[in-house]
Parts: sequence; C-alpha cells; structure tokens
Amino acid sequence: MGLFDELAWRGLVHDFTDPVVPERLDAGGLTAYIGFDPSADSLHIGHLLQMCNLRRLHDAGHRVIALAGGATGMIGDPGGKSEERNLLSAGELAHNLAAIRAQLESFLPGAVFEDNAQWLAGVSVLDFLRDVGKHFTVNQMVAKESVKTRFEGREQGISYTEFSYMLLQAYDFLHLHDTHGCNLQLGASDQWGNITMGIELIRKVRGTTVFGLTTPLVLKADGTKFGKSETGTIWLDPRRTSPYQFFQFLVRSDDSVVATYLRYFTRLPRERIEELEAAVAARPEQREAQRALAWEVTALVHGPAEADRAAHAASLLFSEEIASLDEATLVELFSDAPSCELPRRPVPLVDALVASGLASSKSDARRQVQGGGVYLNNRRVQDADSCIDPAATALHGNYVVLRRGRAQHRLLRFA
Repeated sequence: MGLFDELAWRGLVHDFTDPVVPERLDAGGLTAYIGFDPSADSLHIGHLLQMCNLRRLHDAGHRVIALAGGATGMIGDPGGKSEERNLLSAGELAHNLAAIRAQLESFLPGAVFEDNAQWLAGVSVLDFLRDVGKHFTVNQMVAKESVKTRFEGREQGISYTEFSYMLLQAYDFLHLHDTHGCNLQLGASDQWGNITMGIELIRKVRGTTVFGLTTPLVLKADGTKFGKSETGTIWLDPRRTSPYQFFQFLVRSDDSVVATYLRYFTRLPRERIEELEAAVAARPEQREAQRALAWEVTALVHGPAEADRAAHAASLLFSEEIASLDEATLVELFSDAPSCELPRRPVPLVDALVASGLASSKSDARRQVQGGGVYLNNRRVQDADSCIDPAATALHGNYVVLRRGRAQHRLLRFA
C-alpha cells in the first residue's frame, strides 16, 4: 500500500483539503507539521496518535516539523472546550515547553522542532492586525465549529483572546511555509477550522496552494475523548503514569475499541492486526489483542524493556510467583487496589477479610474461605481459623496480598 492507503486503512483519514493530497502523500517530499499544546508538562495518549502520524510521514520520506506552542500556549485553543482556559504563567509555560520538547525529540528523531514564540512574540499588534487580520472576516471566524459551539446555549461565550487563536495558528502555517517550505498541516478533526484558516492565509498572501489533513479524535469506549482536563489522564511521562499503569490501561481496553487502537498506535502489519481482530470476535476471553496492544504501545513509548517488565508483572497478578517481585513493582502492581493497614502481629484471617472489605462479616468471611474463594499471596487458603502472621507471610516484611475470587484484591500493609 502507498502511504495514503495505509493511513486510510488504519482509519487515520478524517478529511483533507485537496484531491491531490493522496497523490502527494504517496510521492513523498512534503514538509508537514503538527502543533502540540504545552498546557501541561507532559503529552498524553491523546497526543500519541499525532506523534505516530508524524513518524509515519517521516518514515515514508517526508520532512516533518513538531511545533510547540510557546506563544499560542499562553492563550489556549478553544476547540473542544466549553469554558475559558486558565492562563499559564511564563514560568509554567517555559517548564512545560522544555518537558514536551524532550518527549517529542525522543519519539521523533530526525524531526525539526520549532516554538512559535520565536516569531509570534516579536510581532506587534498593529502589524498582526494589518498583515493577518485584514484577510479574514468576523463572519468566517464565527462560523468555525470551535467558536460556534461556544456561542450556542452557553452564557459565558468566548473571550477575544481565545477568539484570536485561529489567526495565530494561521500565521504559524505561513511562517513555517516561508522558512521551511511547509506545505501540509496535520491535526485532529477538531483542528479543521484552524488548518483551513492557515491554508487560506497562505493562498492570499503568497498565492500558493498548501494542504491540510485531519485524523479522527482518539475516543474511549464511552465515546469521550482523551484530554488533560479529564480524570484518569494517561500521560506519556513515566513519572506521571508509570509504564506498568500505562500497560494496564491498554490491556484493559474494551473489545469495541481495541482494534481501532491497534490500527492507530502500533506498527504491526495489516495481516497481524486482522488476525488479532478475528481473535477478539472468536476468543474475547483470552484478550490476545489487548495484550498485543499493551506491549506494542508501551514499547513504543517507554521501550521494550519496560514493556517486558510491565507484561511480566501483569502475568503474576494471579500467580504465587508474585513473591518474586521487587517491592516497588509489587506496590505499583496493586496501586489501583484498595489497601488496608493492620498492626504488625498475627491477625485472624476472618478479621483481615472484614477489615479489608472483602467480607461483610466474620460469618461471611468463613463462608468465602470454606467455598475456596480466598487467596493469600495468590495461594488458596482452606482454614478459616488460620491467622496471617506478617513475620512468616509478609512480602518484603510489610505486605500481604489478599484476594477474594478472581478480581477482588486487597494489599494489606503491616505497620
């Protein structure tokens, strides 16, 4: 397949601005850019799709530019937001820019990196209004989806600050066209209005045709998009989302989205992805596609060694070999599980089950043990009158994993 057909098969083509875009993509030689918003000190999994797209273009022989919005980040893109963003201080913005640039450089060797503060910070208001603003009508700007949705049914509306964002992004495209010969801007589907503004500006002031290509938004199984403002953000920085947590998020992907994520994020060939899609339909309980997705994307972001480590830890979740894990990995493995602190002395098993919330009463705890559904460090316990002795049982001297059934874990901590 050519590049365009590859992108289309992967579901990565939402819209494009000119019928020649497929041909130009297949021919190579374009200079393409994507902008990244530095509103946090890490990119997240929602950005990963665009990072993968830049890498795909680079590998196909195109020149790629990753733009960090040092200037536009002081304003914020109104697209997809129902409320005005909080403005960052100069110090916060500088910190965020340094952090995300390091992430982009690590992921995109061979790319050109730019910060639009380098040119926008020196443009006067009067020059900007004369050279950029005069080329667009307010009618055009209000009609853009990112602005229109802020007007409809909302009292707050949109500030002039955020209203001007699309003009600043248009100027970015013009500057990159002049300095790097950039002739293609990519972005998510919610960037369509901003991208077409830049194309129009270049046509009007340079008499040149440039192009735009948008991809679908990355959505969760419930139809909501990934974002920094949402709860449970999956960050690319391992200090904010550990490789194990990253792996676990992906391995828990719903059957309804796992095939889409395999196409979006992995480099697996079409034949392998179609095999995994068939496995989802035929053997969903084995979660083969989810495990492949988790390893591939964790390796892409954090390296194969971390992916192997995360996969190994996950494989021990129900195994007696859990005792072989180092303390940090053990604690991380159960970071999502409720924990319970107990005194450092032998504790009756039924008391521990009640204290941890795995049983509603001592009689309920006894029934669970007698029914074979209680495990201590993943070893089935059969004596309801036994005690948990931390001196003999605690992993690393401090922890015991108590489990009821297949999925209810508790991490007991002895103080």
